[in-house]
Amino acid sequence: MKVNVHAVNFTVDRKLVDFIQERMDKLEKYYDKIVSSEVFLKVDNVSEKENKIAEIKIHVPGDDFMVKKQCKSFEEAVDQCAEAAERLLMKRKEKIRTHI
Repeated sequence: MKVNVHAVNFTVDRKLVDFIQERMDKLEKYYDKIVSSEVFLKVDNVSEKENKIAEIKIHVPGDDFMVKKQCKSFEEAVDQCAEAAERLLMKRKEKIRTHI
C-alpha cells in the first residue's frame, strides 16, 4: 500500500516513517481494496504532555476514512489511529458482504 507521511512544521525521522509504513501495511489484512493512505503528523503548541496529533486518511474505492488521535508520542497516536481504522475497515467489509 502506498503511504504518504506529511509532517507539519517539523522533519520526521526514518524510524518513524518505517514504523508508520509497517503499521499501515497491517491494515490490508482487514480490507484488501485499500488504494492508498495519508498520515499527517502535527505537534500541538500547548503545555500538555499529550500534544502529538496523528491523522490517518485511508482511500478505498468509493469512500475515504479519516481517523484522528492525540497522544504523548507519535507512535502511540499512529497505533491508536490504526486500531480505529481496523474497526472501520472491518465494518465496511461486513457491509459490503451483506449487500452481495
